[in-house]
Amino acid sequence: REWTMKTSVVFLLCVSLFPGFSQGRVVGEDEAGFAECNVFFPGQVPPEGFTEPFHVKICQQYNKEPRFATLYSTKDKIPLYSAFKYTKPAQNEEEEYWLVEPQIDDPGNDLHEMVREADIVGTVANLGANQALTSDYVGSGYERGLLNPSLLNEEDFQTATYTLTNAVPLSPSLSKSWHRDIGRVVEQALVPHCSKKDHLYLLAGAIPSSVQVKRKVSVPETLWLAACCDAPQGWSLGLVKKINDENSLADLTVGQLEKQLLAGIHLFKGNCGEDHQSQEKTKAILQAVSQIRSGEQAETSDNQEAKDSGLVRKVAGIIATPFIKLLELLIYVFVELVKLVFYFLWLVIKRVGGALLDGVYSLWNGLVSYLKAISMVLISIPYDMGRVIVNIFLGFLQIVQDVVYLTYRILRIPMGFVLHLAAFPYHSICAIPSVLKDMATGIGGTFSLVIDATAALLHGFYYLAGHMVKRFIPKVSSDD
Repeated sequence: REWTMKTSVVFLLCVSLFPGFSQGRVVGEDEAGFAECNVFFPGQVPPEGFTEPFHVKICQQYNKEPRFATLYSTKDKIPLYSAFKYTKPAQNEEEEYWLVEPQIDDPGNDLHEMVREADIVGTVANLGANQALTSDYVGSGYERGLLNPSLLNEEDFQTATYTLTNAVPLSPSLSKSWHRDIGRVVEQALVPHCSKKDHLYLLAGAIPSSVQVKRKVSVPETLWLAACCDAPQGWSLGLVKKINDENSLADLTVGQLEKQLLAGIHLFKGNCGEDHQSQEKTKAILQAVSQIRSGEQAETSDNQEAKDSGLVRKVAGIIATPFIKLLELLIYVFVELVKLVFYFLWLVIKRVGGALLDGVYSLWNGLVSYLKAISMVLISIPYDMGRVIVNIFLGFLQIVQDVVYLTYRILRIPMGFVLHLAAFPYHSICAIPSVLKDMATGIGGTFSLVIDATAALLHGFYYLAGHMVKRFIPKVSSDD
């Protein structure tokens, strides 16, 4: 589920960055042939005779470029043919991104590109009504075999081939055989004998049978390939592989191949010059195909010999089965005894080991506690040292403060004295006028005091003398 989500995200990113990513377009009835994909047919003329209403033309595109054309049967849910040209094969196959064509089931939808089935579930009406889905192959025993094999396409083309409109139900071995045969025939027999490789046109198709996968998808009864080299000294060739014989590969003319298909079928315009093709060229191509087929038959014979030797080994195995069973029983008993011994040893080791582990665990806990305590002490040392240093620094600052204060107190007394001494001349000189004034006032006061005292003394003597006269001299009458 996670892988699916990742691939879905990658695909949606590719669609958003490259609008033409794995684009496929269903061609309408009003368009001639396969529209842009007509370039994959000689003279741009598609095969004629496929006129059933359930035959749908699809122009398979990638990055806005046509890659191959497909005629799809909505009745059989498989492609009837895919038309393509040989390109230089890629060194490595691209990762499979299986796509569906929404317009086959819902022509009115807005999706004009092939998209992953999981990305459009619930958005496309009647999805799977006219085409096969991944669920039709799951658990069926069939693989999605590509008519246009990815191994014949370069990297830019490979992704476009992984669409269910280019796939038919094949057994795993038949799918491998078909891709191997087509690859060898095209690369070893057809391409070397076409003078203009870009004029080599290929049609790979399937003839539906009555056998169906899950009562829906028809299993082909025949796979076929038609090749046309539309160049000077051109030629055409047909190949057929029967489903019931995966090692078969019959060569025939295009006309003979057309007779095995529906009546009135013409694969190539003018049969690609079949009536005028060079016999030598045709002989060389058929010889190359024969050599490829011979090599496959040699591989088949080797496989048959391997099967025969396998049968002999099977008979010998039946004869030797009782002895083998007895040997297996002895081996089983021996293994059980060994297991019992090892189990006993395991219990002993477990007991002893448990005790040792408990001791080691206790020792470990003690060691951890010791290391923890030491760590706490070691951690506290810088803190304590910092605190001591701070206290020392604060004490030093206090001492400096005391010294400065004491110095200030000591220097305060002389400074007052000096100031007073410095102010003495000023006060002395400025006091002279006041002193002289005071001296003058004092002298004046003294002189005034002397005068007042003298006057008071004289007044006293005068009063005393008058009093004594009045006292001791007799009163005289006024007449006297």
